[in-house]
Amino acid sequence: MSSLFTAALHPSVGLGFLVLGASLHDILTRLKAEPQRYPKLDLAYSATNPVGEPVTVTLPANGIRLRFDGPEQRLRLIEIIDFTKNRITYQDKDIAKPVTSQGVVGSPRLGGDATAGPAFKNIYHRLFGPTYAGEYIPPADSSHANAVGTYILSYPGVAFSFPLPKSAYSPNKDVVSLLSSPVSQTATSVAIFSGKSWAHARETLWDEILPSVKSAFVFNKSKEVVPDEVSLVKIHGGGRLQLFRKWTNTSVWINLGETTPQDLVAELGPPDAIYRKNDQRMYIHKTRTASHSRSRSNGGEYRRPDDLTDTDQSSAHTGSDDSEDEAIEDDIVGNVSGECFYNYFYLGFDILVSPPQPPSRTPPSQVAALKGKEAPGTNPFKNATADRLVATKMVLHANVPGSYPFNRHRRCRWEIPYLATEKADDVIDSETPFDAIEERLRKEWKSTYPSEEDAKRRQRGMVLNRGWGDSPGSSCEFLGGWEDSSGGVAAKKFDGNEDSTTTLYGFPGMVFEVLKNGFVSAVTVY
Repeated sequence: MSSLFTAALHPSVGLGFLVLGASLHDILTRLKAEPQRYPKLDLAYSATNPVGEPVTVTLPANGIRLRFDGPEQRLRLIEIIDFTKNRITYQDKDIAKPVTSQGVVGSPRLGGDATAGPAFKNIYHRLFGPTYAGEYIPPADSSHANAVGTYILSYPGVAFSFPLPKSAYSPNKDVVSLLSSPVSQTATSVAIFSGKSWAHARETLWDEILPSVKSAFVFNKSKEVVPDEVSLVKIHGGGRLQLFRKWTNTSVWINLGETTPQDLVAELGPPDAIYRKNDQRMYIHKTRTASHSRSRSNGGEYRRPDDLTDTDQSSAHTGSDDSEDEAIEDDIVGNVSGECFYNYFYLGFDILVSPPQPPSRTPPSQVAALKGKEAPGTNPFKNATADRLVATKMVLHANVPGSYPFNRHRRCRWEIPYLATEKADDVIDSETPFDAIEERLRKEWKSTYPSEEDAKRRQRGMVLNRGWGDSPGSSCEFLGGWEDSSGGVAAKKFDGNEDSTTTLYGFPGMVFEVLKNGFVSAVTVY
């Protein structure tokens, strides 16, 4: 038996290590590291729009529910829904009477579950003090006089839900009169959020800009230095990527074919892992595409999706896959001697470091816009020499719930600025369905193909099944050990190998891995 989940409640901030604004990847990784304390994780998401609708993680053995927004996958709402399975404190005081059993999870006290929650008098007189009148939510079926609704008592950053019969509620009664009655004196759940009240917070719950998680480090007295995370990657074409840091006005440029390992470490910090592997199972396609790339009279350096089949030497994010070659060693970071991947699991991307290769061509619209000028972010001092390693590919992972590689990386959001129109809200990004991305890219590159038929032939998809452990690589190649990719998370399961199938689509400079629901699982930029 595991011990009770214990944590301190901090309104507007979090519950113990569960900090508002933390990423889904960070939280799941932390929870999965302690399977005895958190024996079960239930993941719920929208199968049709997994990156637009909220994602919910429930800890049934701990009485906790966590809600994340879809696009950023940030923790937005923490709910305590069963007080018999945890011990929550506020300023070193229990918000509810501890369970009477000897620390056994799930043992309700005498009187049933309803008595296990925080008592109104304890909340009002001992813990949080007076507050404004709350909000009454009538029962769904109001036809019965005994129907029970919910009275939400809000304080800044925390709210308590009390069951209250419709017959007992009156807008003319003050909060003390309403909640001091025996039928409604115990809260059934507690919510922790960012905002001055629940009524105010729920309007902006899913899209409010939350403060940096680093601001919460005061609670664990950590002296660890954490870099500002990369919140958005803009893909400018021609091998140029602009990485924006959240909560700052700064950005970092990566120029494929020029940026060195030393540059990467200086700007992004050391990678979480370094992976070396040379998978030649798709070499037959690479020799075929090599002949295409040497013939550039019809639109240049187009490469088929399978030409990038080595890019998923990226993602073995499990202990069983670790080896001496993959481990990070201080003396080799930034001083690698052979082709390898820098794995930034907590930033959401992988970078291939290899001998210099010419980057993909600049998109036609960008060529016209620049009119011969130097592109923004271009390094005037060229670092690349034939015997020096540089960044040559970058794999941006979407961490889509239900996808085969879910929770290997945190979600990396990206945007393709040159595909946007003059409309302010018309942006092609990581939340855009691939059909819309494909349509815009075909228009962008139409002039580089001799015919519509030739464009379709080069842009056709390649089917990939991620369910087979020895399947060939992809635009974000996988390794052995992916059988446990769910990582202990009980989620909506795929039925058979067919549903672990994705499709690769290639355009100059980019390869998209697309799920069956039409959303992009990963994009490789070269």
